[in-house]
Amino acid sequence: MLALALLLSLASAFAINWGYLAQHGVAQELPPLSARHPVRSLRLLFSNLRWLAGFLVGILGWVFYVAAVKLAPLSLVQAVSAGGIGLLALLIWKTTGTQLSRREWAGVGTSVAGLMLLGLSLAGYASRASHSSWKMVAAWMLVSLVAAALLAGPASRFLAGGAGLGLAAGVMYAAGDVATKAAVGGGWRLAFVPALLACHGLAFVFIQLAFQRGGALVTAGMATLATNALPILAGMTLFHEPLPAGAVGVLRIGAFVLTVGGAALLARPEETEAGALPAVT
Repeated sequence: MLALALLLSLASAFAINWGYLAQHGVAQELPPLSARHPVRSLRLLFSNLRWLAGFLVGILGWVFYVAAVKLAPLSLVQAVSAGGIGLLALLIWKTTGTQLSRREWAGVGTSVAGLMLLGLSLAGYASRASHSSWKMVAAWMLVSLVAAALLAGPASRFLAGGAGLGLAAGVMYAAGDVATKAAVGGGWRLAFVPALLACHGLAFVFIQLAFQRGGALVTAGMATLATNALPILAGMTLFHEPLPAGAVGVLRIGAFVLTVGGAALLARPEETEAGALPAVT
């Protein structure tokens, strides 16, 4: 079962990041999307077959993810899926011919190193399925909503174009993943299904707006990092997947430090970013 969960996690990472890249390419060519005109914006997106293909592949990735978290601990699934940031960088480089800057490669390399260490810290990890208090899950989602609003709004002016919206999308996708882990427990926990759909819906809005404001690596990359790192933290704090003692625990803490450092490198604004659109319209 564990091996199947890991394979599903890898498939999920590939599908989601390929879908992000396809959607980003289309969004860059469309007229400006606006949260104030949702019907028009959705029509622009869903009427484009290339964008729709990317969206559907991303949905398939999410289905793989749900199946994986049903079979394995949340932190383990996320540690495998988190390699998507490196995969995304390679896809951008190989499929679009975009030359990434040294800082971007450094950010990707630092993040991947952190995620690899995180995976090592989870090697041999086994845990019985556990459930969290609904109050704790609800509190996590509420804090995530506030954080996403700050990242998409006031904080975005201090970050690279689209990075704030990308992070906001990742925070909300992560909140949806936490709710998904709670919901797959069945029974009354299925009450989290509407909340997780709302989180994913809001994340969808943030990521599509981000795609028109920054490059694929900054926008989708920041979303990927937040989507994967935050549920690992939630697994330890909400779902009783504790931080190991000794060297392994230190390794996991170091892994988080590297992951955050890589995200900081990717989110740092360039010296000149002409023509950037405002944070949210």
